[in-house]
Amino acid sequence: MNYKDNFNPTISDEQIFNDIVKEKESIGYYNLYKQNTKAFKEYASTVEQSNIVIIGIGGSTLGTYAIYKYLKYSKELSKKLIFLETTDPVDIKSKVEAIDLEDSLFIVISKSGTTVETISIFKYLHSLVKLDKKNTLIITENDSKLNVYAKENSMQTFEIPKDIGGRFSVFSAVGLLPLAIVGIDIDKILHGIKNIHDSFFNKALVYNRVIKKARFLVEYKNKFNINVIFSYSSRLEGFNKWYIQLWGESLGKIDLNKTRQGLTPIGIIGPIDQHSFLQLIVEGRRDKTVTVIKVENFDNNLSIPKISLKGLEELDYLDDRDFSSLINKQADATIESINNLDDIPCDVIEIDDVYEESIASLMYEYELLTSVTAKFMYIDAYNQPGVESGKIILKDKLKIKK
Repeated sequence: MNYKDNFNPTISDEQIFNDIVKEKESIGYYNLYKQNTKAFKEYASTVEQSNIVIIGIGGSTLGTYAIYKYLKYSKELSKKLIFLETTDPVDIKSKVEAIDLEDSLFIVISKSGTTVETISIFKYLHSLVKLDKKNTLIITENDSKLNVYAKENSMQTFEIPKDIGGRFSVFSAVGLLPLAIVGIDIDKILHGIKNIHDSFFNKALVYNRVIKKARFLVEYKNKFNINVIFSYSSRLEGFNKWYIQLWGESLGKIDLNKTRQGLTPIGIIGPIDQHSFLQLIVEGRRDKTVTVIKVENFDNNLSIPKISLKGLEELDYLDDRDFSSLINKQADATIESINNLDDIPCDVIEIDDVYEESIASLMYEYELLTSVTAKFMYIDAYNQPGVESGKIILKDKLKIKK
């Protein structure tokens, strides 16, 4: 008797890896580590303005903000980044009033070139200051209407390649150009992502941990549907926001069997959220995985002074301790309290230092984790039909005059 079948009840690690290798030919973010940064650095060297105002939303701003937020307290940056990314009038007015518009470079970022939020803010700024080739830079797709506008007004443009989605675009011109302008070493950023790329595609350490984590998250997605990142540094607040968009917009999809899929991302900061969300983690429903991120060297020696306070002498053990040591002890206590329960999946990421390679490596590994998780779930990580439908409805509503 001859028998053949095409059953595949469990997708193998090898099949996932082969799918990613094949996808690498058409999805551009994988290969950004090898791009030439010369044009970015040459343009950056010509910028004289002190304020670099980024006008964009979502993938056009979140990744850049994550890197800038992580590094800015440890770098002597020559310029300041300001992000205009919401149509909230209070936010727009407060930020615009706080900067010198005559000493600002305005970077308009929109992949499609027709993003409602971005163009709305762009129009508003036009009413306050003359935006021209001297103070305006456009980053968009080459065939977008925004690119046409830029060319007609002789504005400098840089391309967002079509094969790079917005939430995966931080290591393209979208992020590298603004970061280069303010004085961050973008070659070190690319070096950081290259290390992760090579380790994954050579099936070394990164491959093993990404595949293992993605498989666990998918196989237990019905039980542990919420993925919490608990970052023990305010520097990582931007990373948390970027992760939430990356994870939510990439994995909230309908799979090949027309089944609704998705993992819910939560980003919290320690020790602040020890007094709120940690209670929910420890005694709440067992529907969460937890990833604790620690920064070993904060590049800051602020310490608790040796002062004895009457009635509080029992806390004198805090004296002369660095705040960085204190926050890491708090992280360790959280990790131990979770692991002692033995029924909450928890992993720990330790970042050695505050430098370009470290934040870039973390972000690129999370991009890989997202792509691999999507493969296990049989979904497309790179489209966003749920978001696009809302954009269409919004534009139709706005076209109706009051």
